[in-house]
Amino acid sequence: QVQLVESGGGLVQAGGSLRLSCAASGRTFSIYAMGWFRQAPGKEREFVATIKWNGRNTYYAGSVKGRFTISRDNAKNTVYLQMNSLKPEDTAAYFCAASNQGVPTTGRGYDYWGQGTQVTVSS
Repeated sequence: QVQLVESGGGLVQAGGSLRLSCAASGRTFSIYAMGWFRQAPGKEREFVATIKWNGRNTYYAGSVKGRFTISRDNAKNTVYLQMNSLKPEDTAAYFCAASNQGVPTTGRGYDYWGQGTQVTVSS
């Protein structure tokens, strides 16, 4: 099993920045990729970004490309999501997830999920 704990959410004005963290514990050696997803009230969960655990491969949703950056610190078993130029439409609960194989861009490809952290962007 892999446990994931997100942190770093909060309230920020439009144009501001936040950095989310996701700390992994447990069988971290089994992680192949980690991703971030978000879900706004009344909407479906959507892919945000993903990164290969032992490599440089990263993928982003078109809506965040150029504004968000995913990175990892293997020594700390932590993945980050740096969010810049935030917009009110970025408001959502953000979840990190871990995959045992592949670098998926859909939720079905992930095996473990965190509890989420709320990001609210005011206009």
